Amino acid sequence: MSVRFRLFIAFALLCAAGESHAAPRPDPVPARASGLAPTFARQTPFVIRHFEPFIGGRWIGNAIAYGPYRDEQRPGGPSPTRAELRQDLLLMSKHWSLLRLYGSVGPPDSILAIIREDRLEMKAMLGIWLAPEARQDRAGNIVERFPEAGAANRLEIEAAIRLAAAYPEIVIAVGVGNETQVSWSSHRVRTPVLVNCVREVRARTGLPVTTADDLHYWNRPESRTVAREVDFIVTHIHPLWNGRTLEDAMGWTRRSFAEVRACHPGRAVVIGETGWATRKLDQGEQGRLIQGRPGEEEQAVFCDALTAWARSDSVATFLFEAFDENWKGGPDPGDVEKHWGIFRADRTPKKALDRLE
Repeated sequence: MSVRFRLFIAFALLCAAGESHAAPRPDPVPARASGLAPTFARQTPFVIRHFEPFIGGRWIGNAIAYGPYRDEQRPGGPSPTRAELRQDLLLMSKHWSLLRLYGSVGPPDSILAIIREDRLEMKAMLGIWLAPEARQDRAGNIVERFPEAGAANRLEIEAAIRLAAAYPEIVIAVGVGNETQVSWSSHRVRTPVLVNCVREVRARTGLPVTTADDLHYWNRPESRTVAREVDFIVTHIHPLWNGRTLEDAMGWTRRSFAEVRACHPGRAVVIGETGWATRKLDQGEQGRLIQGRPGEEEQAVFCDALTAWARSDSVATFLFEAFDENWKGGPDPGDVEKHWGIFRADRTPKKALDRLE
């Protein structure tokens, strides 16, 4: 989840239409969208690949988002050992059977290998982390390119395709990009680039492919361009960041989910992130936007209600998140970005875990 959220009061117009399920036929190749790879055409009619969160007929849609980095670790820096990853997976496997991973370079390779080696009953939605490969001016003209980001994106895509092929019994979907389109994102990617990446991954794997973004992107008409390219929608719905108190949190979450689903009737909708933090700052953006009270008891109440609703309505939902991650956010130890875990950073459980037994 991004550090920056904005409250929006306008709801979106109904958007998106259903898709045909006839045999695929490629569109004419459009103008080149990205320097990362050759341009990929959209297949028309678009044959939807269904996201199926099951193990042997058992629904596993009460799922968890997993960031593996511990204290003194971070993306691009020191990484967790295999022993640390194994400990995490054994802890999570007692409560969840479906993981969301945000990238494909680095720890995901070992994570998937351990799931196989230890014969854990776990599946994964693999991620591809995309960074902006160019900067645009207000008119939409490219004024600066970032070749290092483009190269990193290419490594992510190639790693995801390799892992999806190597672990077909574990990887059930691929998420291309995380919060790359919503207006407040610090790592916005140009829509044609995102679309081309989604098309490439669909062309090179047989898996359902999606992109994850915030509620306030998916509930707007401009999301139609991307929605028509993915097999299902992954939306982030965070009541705490949207100024909701605990009393209204679950009602607002359900309403927001229904709003996205109504906006994209041709696609299944999965909640890729939702949760309740256990600590926050009282000043700055967090002080202004977060009105609900963070805390372990509050987190437990929200998680209990969320789990019950997701199970009763079969709404695939990735709880955000498994472990506190102290590398996130600013230097203040109270920064909310560090405190969404159901486990603390030292892997001791919080109160919410009792509600998940």
